Amino acid sequence: MTLTELRPPPPSATLSGGPPNVVLVTGPAGAGRSTAIRALEDLGFEVIDNLPLSLLPRLLEGPPLCRPLALGIDTRNRDFGIKTLPEAIDHLVKGAGGQILYLDCSDDVLLRRFSETRRRHPLAGEGALGSGIARERQLLAPLRERADIVIDTTALSPHELRAAVERWFAPSEGRPFGISVESFSYKRGLPAGLDIVMDCRFLRNPYWTEALRPKDGRDPSVVAFVEADPRFGPFFDSLRALLIQLLPAYREEGKAHLAIGLGCTGGQHRSVTVAERLAMTLAEAGWQVSKRHRELERRAGIAGADRG
Repeated sequence: MTLTELRPPPPSATLSGGPPNVVLVTGPAGAGRSTAIRALEDLGFEVIDNLPLSLLPRLLEGPPLCRPLALGIDTRNRDFGIKTLPEAIDHLVKGAGGQILYLDCSDDVLLRRFSETRRRHPLAGEGALGSGIARERQLLAPLRERADIVIDTTALSPHELRAAVERWFAPSEGRPFGISVESFSYKRGLPAGLDIVMDCRFLRNPYWTEALRPKDGRDPSVVAFVEADPRFGPFFDSLRALLIQLLPAYREEGKAHLAIGLGCTGGQHRSVTVAERLAMTLAEAGWQVSKRHRELERRAGIAGADRG
């Protein structure tokens, strides 16, 4: 994950200790702009996507904002052009106390995303997809130069992008403290954005039991096998005690989200069992917890693609 703060927000950029008054969200098509806008909407922003730039002054000069505003801008906007952009951006940043969030992504990944979804690039026309991406980067260059925050989504899933947006824009006071618990395989590397990583490969591996091999760590027989390891109980009790001690401290320090990763060799048995048990334990203790199993999601996606 690459998060780069290019310029601090002006003193007038926030609503009484909260997020900026206005956030302009932009970036090349396919980089995750829609995901970022939805994340801001869930944080309480009023969202307007693809607003004609000629209407921006009228919008900002209207009644005072009751809640922060997120504006989606890209090359499909009416009035979009290299000549109109600087004036509109300066009006936004200097006049309304706003920030620019730019979602970036490598060309190779953009090409892959458009190929996988079979969507038409807005600037490709009848030409090559790569030419459309290059032309769009040229048009967006003034926006990237003026960006306050750049999030590189090349290696991010939509889930990870949402978490990154929340870290930047969740209100500093009274914001919820979320915990994500994720299982993964060390063969495919660590997921991006983890704060705490625990290696579960010391536990007995159900893979070597033929009847358990095709199952995963949510199956009762696999759970019983993993938890029967004499090392499981002391390990899990210590992990739980450590997190119960640390979570209040993280929240007091202003952290809005904590990502915990549990890894094993294949990401199918041991890490899944521990992640399931940990998520349930933390939820029972009153924490807001989400969970995901990266390798199980990947295999389900591959199986779905094969069926398709």
